[in-house]
Amino acid sequence: MDFREALQNQVLVADGAMGTLLYGSYGISSAFELLNLTHPDTVLRVHQSYVNAGADIIQTNTYAANRLKLARYDLQDQVSVINQAAVKLADQARQAADHPVFVLGTIGGMAGDTDQDVQRATPTALAASLTEQLTALLTGGRLDAILLETFYDLRELLAALKLVKAHTTLPVITNVSMLAPGVLRDGTSFASAIDQLSAAGADVVGANCRLGPYYLAQAFAGLTSRPPVPLAVYPNSGLPGTDQDGAVVYDGEPSYFQDYAERFRQLGLTIIGGCCGTTPLHTAATVRGLASRSRVQGPRATSVPQQPTLTPTTSQHRFLQRVTTAKTALVELDPPRDFETAKFFKGAQRLKAAGVDGITLSDNSLATVRIANAIVAAQLKLRYDITPIVHLTTRDHNLIGLQSEIMGLHSLGIEDILAVTGDPAKLGDFPGATSVGDVRSVELMKLIKQFNSGIGPTGKSLRETCDFRVAGAFNPNAYRTSLSTKSISRKLSYGCDYLITQPVFDLANVTALKAALSANDIHVPVFVGVLPLVSRRNADFLHHEVHGIRIPQAIRDRMAAAEQAGNERAVGIQIAKELIDGICENFNGVHIVTPFNRFKTVIELVHYVQQKNLTAIQ
Repeated sequence: MDFREALQNQVLVADGAMGTLLYGSYGISSAFELLNLTHPDTVLRVHQSYVNAGADIIQTNTYAANRLKLARYDLQDQVSVINQAAVKLADQARQAADHPVFVLGTIGGMAGDTDQDVQRATPTALAASLTEQLTALLTGGRLDAILLETFYDLRELLAALKLVKAHTTLPVITNVSMLAPGVLRDGTSFASAIDQLSAAGADVVGANCRLGPYYLAQAFAGLTSRPPVPLAVYPNSGLPGTDQDGAVVYDGEPSYFQDYAERFRQLGLTIIGGCCGTTPLHTAATVRGLASRSRVQGPRATSVPQQPTLTPTTSQHRFLQRVTTAKTALVELDPPRDFETAKFFKGAQRLKAAGVDGITLSDNSLATVRIANAIVAAQLKLRYDITPIVHLTTRDHNLIGLQSEIMGLHSLGIEDILAVTGDPAKLGDFPGATSVGDVRSVELMKLIKQFNSGIGPTGKSLRETCDFRVAGAFNPNAYRTSLSTKSISRKLSYGCDYLITQPVFDLANVTALKAALSANDIHVPVFVGVLPLVSRRNADFLHHEVHGIRIPQAIRDRMAAAEQAGNERAVGIQIAKELIDGICENFNGVHIVTPFNRFKTVIELVHYVQQKNLTAIQ
């Protein structure tokens, strides 16, 4: 009986985890796939343990045996030998079995991986990596099917399926991974994913990893009709924990799998296996729990899930509407470093009275600890009706914190965010602190924009759409007429709506930016930074010690002369006005950075920007 026939005639029990078993039981924590070469007896022993426990299906130890992932260990040139050795080991275990066993060649997904090099790989590189691994598996020995597992991104899985089908006639199993039962991370329903994969030629469709038996049973029970292909399920043993050393551990009891085995069969599952944290004991428990090996025609749902109604928000983004037709000023403030906040909020009220279009709030600039800018932003909006633009750094927040912060901002009605990396943590008050950097700033932009569709981080509906507008930071100071817009184009492709630049002191950089945007047909609102100088020492410090800022010698000479004359403030304001003149000849937006809480200086410059509109009318 070949694999396709077996799928039609009976329920098949699959093996469980390889990596977590090697890590937890054998103390191996390196590249698990390399063990196919260095410790083949260990890998063979795992396969045999699952076979002895009653598994009808085992998979090759090749989940991450592709060029992109093996590069972490400098093993990228051993893709072929690692995969071929894995097939031979699984086949050896099959031959020694006392019952029929099928061998699957396993290829893991990429989109859910935390490795930044993998996340940044181009579609071409991903396809080449998959093709190389697939070729190695197919030439390694006898396989009964290809298993594509742990795919969080449906588009990636569909592309992988198409590629595999083009190279082999073997059956293909496609397993998605869900963060929440019944829905993929991009909001696609599990039922829709099954339909799309089966239509694309998948022989079996299922789910594995992340969720345990309880939630995966929910996902399959939620299907309202019988899918056109057999179904597979590979649940984790449960939710993981950590031991005293901080290592991830699973302690789900095998008897729990025995309880769920028959439920999965009654839901219409054809392949029942295990994923992270499962062992041969879980496989044996699954075998014991099945009342029969006959397939049940199903699944049948107890109720039809209703699509939630999404409520749209009504944010105005008034400064973005204004900047398209008029000169518009934003002002950047640093939140207070202590609890004496009266001066800060009084200054913000003065800025509002002066007609500022919005206040941007830095996120611990220069890695210096300040009151959380989201809290300050809420007070500006709710108490004083001031439009805040919140800087959000990838430095201080992991993926969990970023998404929580985004949801919190929306709940406050704050829909304007500047997505930035943030200054390195070692520069600030606590040099021992670490920068998080789970994602790049462009990936943060994409994450923020996902909320506009009403879909949360797990793919579940948020019951309400957001209306975020995301700014991207840009530093024009490193360029002249040969300004490259590559980084700007990348930001726009990830969802950037407008740009806020570093402070400029050389108008050649402003005209170069304008020319480069025009030459590349990029039309996006730009707020060019202006930082009024307060002294000669201030100018020297900014030029020599602050990354990304360069002040021409002529300007520094003017500030030095002003120091001698005793009129540094007046000269600093005059220089800022000259810069605003040049900026306004090219752009409508000006972003004024407040120096040392000098609100009087900034208010004078806000009025100066506004006078440009009056002059234009006259």
